[in-house]
Amino acid sequence: MACKTVWQVFQRRLASVAAASRPSSAELMAFRSALFSKERARQQSLYPRTEKIEVGMEGPGLQGTLLIMNRGVSTPHSCARHLTEWHVNSAALALVDGEPWPLHKPLTQSCSLRLLTFRDSDPLLLNQAYWRSGAALLGQVLQNAFEDKFDVELLSVPEVPVTVGAFCCDLVLDPQLESWTPSEEDLRSLTRDAHQLIHKDLPWEPLEVAPAVALEIFSHSRCKQVEVEEKAAQSPRGTVTLYRCGDHVALSGGPHVARTGLCLQYEVTAVHSLGKGQWGLHRRAQGLSLPSQLQAHHTVWRKLRKRAEKMVEVPPTSVSQPVAPPSETNSVSPAPADR
Repeated sequence: MACKTVWQVFQRRLASVAAASRPSSAELMAFRSALFSKERARQQSLYPRTEKIEVGMEGPGLQGTLLIMNRGVSTPHSCARHLTEWHVNSAALALVDGEPWPLHKPLTQSCSLRLLTFRDSDPLLLNQAYWRSGAALLGQVLQNAFEDKFDVELLSVPEVPVTVGAFCCDLVLDPQLESWTPSEEDLRSLTRDAHQLIHKDLPWEPLEVAPAVALEIFSHSRCKQVEVEEKAAQSPRGTVTLYRCGDHVALSGGPHVARTGLCLQYEVTAVHSLGKGQWGLHRRAQGLSLPSQLQAHHTVWRKLRKRAEKMVEVPPTSVSQPVAPPSETNSVSPAPADR
């Protein structure tokens, strides 16, 4: 009931200002988050009575472990909580019947389940999800970094392999900020904002939705509406996947890791200009991160950071093939709001 009330309030508020001006970032986040909650509640209502499923655990020391869970309610994270604290803290992604599965996505049938950690011998799928999550966190920081009078439009997140040395997030800033070039202090401010989200240890909550739902959630962004249509056309199920972190809702091309707290070492390294594009002056923000289980010595980190400053080149039709995290081998206009 509370979710419905919030959604109705913001729907009226946004409808009343749509013709006059763009809603503030905080208003958009609240509106999108309320619609996310409304759709999630609708999907949960599709399971009106408790139905049990059998989840066979796989992995070292878990062979033969069988968990009885609730269909449409229990998640891989729920399963981890029936094991040990180590599984809860270390699991970042899951394999359900061999397919990548977000830790907070409900299970819908009896299945086999393997919890993935950064110490596994084959890190490919998890590295890909981690790099994607780092980019999502960067986008969330940028969305909230500027004063409300400046619009920030997040573009689709390029899928890049870990081997390029940095994840990235493309965006368009308000025309008033076209001359802005980030200083080192600006980058440090963005990094501090990222660490605040990391410290909160927020879950990345997935939700698979019909395109119509996503179009309503992003009704104030023509750019995102185009991205919704593109992702739906590419999806075998004709759906799109959303992720919510706090109140921030974003589109995604694949699974994220379980929570922001896994991104222990994290730094925003650069913002490059890509020139004029469909939506205005396109920019590419970049960052670097290593998970809590794979920290780097500060001398190695400095070298990795230097590499992550170079602009990431994204081939238009490239397919990401991530590998393990790499080893050692100003004139400023209005700046990000100081928090």
